[in-house]
Amino acid sequence: MHVLLIIARCLALLTICLGMATLPSDKEEPIGLYRVMGDIREIPMPRSTVLEGVGNGFVEITANPGQVGELRAQGYVVEAQPQPKVAVDSGYHTYAAMADDIAAVAAAHPGIVSTFSIGTSYQGRALLAAKLSDNVASDEQEPEVLLVGHYHAREHLTVEMMLASLHMLVDGYGTADHASIDQLVNTREIWLVFDMNPDGGEYDITGDIYRNWRKNMQPSGCGYSDSGYGYGSGIDLNRNHSYRWGYDDGGSSGDLCSETYRGPNAASAAEVAALEQFVSSRVVGGTQQITAAISFHTYGELVLWPYGYTTSTTPEDMPAADAEALAALGQAMAAANGYTAEQASALYPTNGDFSDWAYGSQHIFGYTFEMSGYHNGTFYGFYPPSAAIKSETARNREAVLLLIRHAGCPYGLIGQAASYCATAPYEPQQSTWLPIIAH
Repeated sequence: MHVLLIIARCLALLTICLGMATLPSDKEEPIGLYRVMGDIREIPMPRSTVLEGVGNGFVEITANPGQVGELRAQGYVVEAQPQPKVAVDSGYHTYAAMADDIAAVAAAHPGIVSTFSIGTSYQGRALLAAKLSDNVASDEQEPEVLLVGHYHAREHLTVEMMLASLHMLVDGYGTADHASIDQLVNTREIWLVFDMNPDGGEYDITGDIYRNWRKNMQPSGCGYSDSGYGYGSGIDLNRNHSYRWGYDDGGSSGDLCSETYRGPNAASAAEVAALEQFVSSRVVGGTQQITAAISFHTYGELVLWPYGYTTSTTPEDMPAADAEALAALGQAMAAANGYTAEQASALYPTNGDFSDWAYGSQHIFGYTFEMSGYHNGTFYGFYPPSAAIKSETARNREAVLLLIRHAGCPYGLIGQAASYCATAPYEPQQSTWLPIIAH
């Protein structure tokens, strides 16, 4: 009996110890922020690391110790970075301030601006949008353009870019100094979806210190609510789109806590489902009316075009002329804003992102703009001071206008207008889509 009692106690202690070994320490972080010195195009990123941004001669990633060890074993200098502790800058718009600005512009320009919501976020906030055109209440036979901002919560500069675009296109309408922009407004239908991630954005910007949050606020089942590095609950909206969703684990993650968690199903995030429904509603007479789009992000100073899921420049569903025209327009826009232009997969693989979905599902020439993380030569990453807003949004003015200008026939940039645009593909029919919330 004595021996059996000793054995039983030992087994009980062993069970307790093993159980304790599986629980993370309260002080243990599941992931960290690191700076890797080198060129992004040469660094062999370990699978499932998350590229946060690109600087001059370095990249910043979130990774676990094993992934960091892989890079160091290959000779790369990898430096742990402190968890960002950046004071919230009141110069950036909150959701409420953004909504007020949009409403004020619409009230001042009722003839060319109509506002609505494409749906609601997980927490019930309206996904605010606007249509700009000279006959804004009519669905005309005109090329359509889409601008989208704020997929990722901490990228507040993209909300400012959306608001700057709104003001650029309508302030001064009807005056001599605005004539060239008026021509675009009068011959296009321009859609703006200002804030794809209002829940995450409010979570990140509320309080004294930014939370470095990326995803939306839809629970994913992750055991961490917020680790301080973005590793926690939520869905990465720019990995949740339904084209090539979950294509592999390099371009998105099935880890419930990962910053690039793609969600349990394609378009399972309320915000993504709403955008896909809206864009799909612009198919009229069998033809998608939206021809070109930009999704704004930070930081990296890049203009990217499809595809991100493959390194092939001409996969089976992309004709050579499309690949050439996508690159030509991307390069033209990059020449205007000073960014680097390249196919999205040249930077790192992605799947389930907006631009891939826009082209692959809707045949929209979709681009990703990675805005700058610098201001006056100083690197700030996701949180440049609000003093950077005016200069960085102005930097993208001509690039946005180029997209709108060439939306009628991007093939003209490669000398193929006669082949692809001789017959206007825009039937004068009414869309069946109706705004969910009118303002």
